[in-house]
Order: sequence, then structure tokens, then C-alpha cells
Amino acid sequence: MNEEAVILFSGGIDSTTALYWALREFAGVRALIVDYGQQHRIEVEMAKKIAARLGVVFAVVDLPLRNLLHSALLADDALIPDSLAQARKEPGVPSTYVPFRNGIFLALAAAYAESHSCRHLITGFNSIDSPDYPDTTVSFSRKMAAAINQGTSASKGGAKFRLHTPLIALSKKEIIELGLSLGADYSHSLSCYRGREIPCGRCPSCDIRARAFRQLKLEDPLLARLKREEKT
Repeated sequence: MNEEAVILFSGGIDSTTALYWALREFAGVRALIVDYGQQHRIEVEMAKKIAARLGVVFAVVDLPLRNLLHSALLADDALIPDSLAQARKEPGVPSTYVPFRNGIFLALAAAYAESHSCRHLITGFNSIDSPDYPDTTVSFSRKMAAAINQGTSASKGGAKFRLHTPLIALSKKEIIELGLSLGADYSHSLSCYRGREIPCGRCPSCDIRARAFRQLKLEDPLLARLKREEKT
């Protein structure tokens, strides 16, 4: 497509796959990286590294949510669930849910895209192999797209925004398969909720990632790199 797109980019498995997908589908891609005070903020540095290696223009937003919102991902002393199964047993939303995070991020992405005359927004949202977050669903994505088109120049005759969620109905195994078919390099892609380059191997995100690579009978490229660098 001979147009430019803006991607919400965290540097995780999903957003890295979505970035490679976007590079195939669009003439130009801008990455928006958000440092919101997350425990796993090392992902910000890795996301910048991935974007730079691919020659993708990126912007980093400093959005200090730590003192505003309550989430296990924003508190240094919070208990992180030790598996996806444990996270799904928690009453209500998972403790690792950051209140309306994806709504906040999409609003920023829409404003950034509008400022650069882009009308395509891309996310790595996934609702299959993930904790039960309310802001990663198909319904949420459709309604956010409608709100963006209502609250921007699109409502005054400007071009409509399109929100692309290419991974939303894929399993983590299928997401990695797609990424590998696009040439994705996952060696700097971080997933661990505990904020380490060396994954804890237990949190829901590590659990999902490890299971997917086992299903594919492949070594995780991140672990392979850490071995080569003698960090493990």
C-alpha cells in the first residue's frame, strides 16, 4: 500500500511481528514507543534498537503513569502471576492489566498519526494467547476506531482512520510463524513482565512465549542470543 502507517511498538513478540507485517504492507512506517513507567521498561531500549536496525522512524513518549494508575506492571513490589493459568484465575481483570492502557496509547497514536498525515494505525493486539485484558479485543478495537474517526478531522470530511489488528485472532505460535515468514528477528524482542533481559520464565508473558517456541520446536532467538553473549 503506497501510504504511511503508525504502529504502537513495544518491542515484544506481538508488536515486532506487527512491525514486520507493516513494513510489508505499507510504503512507510513510523513507530510510537511509550515509556509509561512499566517495570519492564528495558523493553523501551530494545524497541528503539529494533526500530533503528530496521530503519524505522520512531518517537518515544515519556508518559509517567506509575503514580496515577494501579497495576502490577507499575509497582516494583507487586506480585506477578507465575503463569498464564494463574493470571486467568484472578478475579476480575488480571493484576497485570494497566487501566485503559491501550485506549490511552491509541489516542496518542491517532494524534501523532494525524499530525503526520497518516491514516493507518497498527497494533499487535492479541486476544487468544494472553491474559483476559479488556482492551485487546476485537470489539474494543472497533469502538476505538469509531471514536478516533469521530474525534479527529475525519469527522469533518478528512480521510478516515483505519485501525489494523493483524494478529488479534492468532495464537502465539501462529504469530511467531507469521513473523518468521516475514523475516522477523526476535533476538532483541523482550516479553518478561519482571523487567529483565534474561526472562524469568514464569510470568504469564514468559509462559506464553516459551510454550509457543516449544510448539514450533525452535529455540527462542532471545535465549540463543543471550547464550552467545554469555549472559545466561
